Amino acid sequence: MPAAEQMLSSGSAAPPRRPRVAVVIPTLDEEAPIGEVIRAVPRDVVDEIIVADSGSRDRTVERARAAGARVVEERQKGYGRACAAGAQAARDCDIIVFLDGDGSDRPEVVPVLLAPILAGTHDFVIGSRTRGEREPGSMNALQIAAGYLAGALTRLLYGVAYTDMCAFRAIRRDVLDRLRMREMTYGWNLEMQMRAARAGLRIVEIPVPHRRRIGGASKVSGTVMGTLKAGLRLGLAFARVAFERSDRANPANARD
Repeated sequence: MPAAEQMLSSGSAAPPRRPRVAVVIPTLDEEAPIGEVIRAVPRDVVDEIIVADSGSRDRTVERARAAGARVVEERQKGYGRACAAGAQAARDCDIIVFLDGDGSDRPEVVPVLLAPILAGTHDFVIGSRTRGEREPGSMNALQIAAGYLAGALTRLLYGVAYTDMCAFRAIRRDVLDRLRMREMTYGWNLEMQMRAARAGLRIVEIPVPHRRRIGGASKVSGTVMGTLKAGLRLGLAFARVAFERSDRANPANARD
């Protein structure tokens, strides 16, 4: 009897399919670091790399494609808008990893973020730069303080404490869909954390290494105006989500 027929007759099932993983990298004028960031993504655990570009005026798009990424061009600026466009493009993936395109996140740590989701123990894994090994100067005092403050307020509201609003995170695709993300600016990361906590997702925060950006200029911490604008956006996002009606914000059956 052929081997295939033997397997069918014995009732043996095919091995379960490994969840498909997409890495989404939002970008705006990151031509210097983007190629290195893409090449550092471990392809043995990642099925697709999507660069979601929100109107770069340099060679970011060209260099991202040359490095092997699929590029989604979002004509309107906005960090959250780029993240949302990248997530939309990853419709056939089961897990989405978000990381910044400036080289400050360490793509080689992607398997560490994926592990709790692949093990079936968690839905949402967020990297914590404040708990991890940081290169001197990679975060300023305002960034560190903002992460702890947002985490403390989230604990008061929902009983879940964070120590950071790091962009480096992994989430199950189906639960991300249920969070109904609306924030199209720098408040995207905070909104996701708040909605995840309120929805009762299985969340774990993992220390991750962090370094200085490897090229280009920061749009947030690089200037006083950028820092103030980002702070305002974070405050507005926090207030909007915190005061939403609970029946609108809580996705049903978020914890499977």
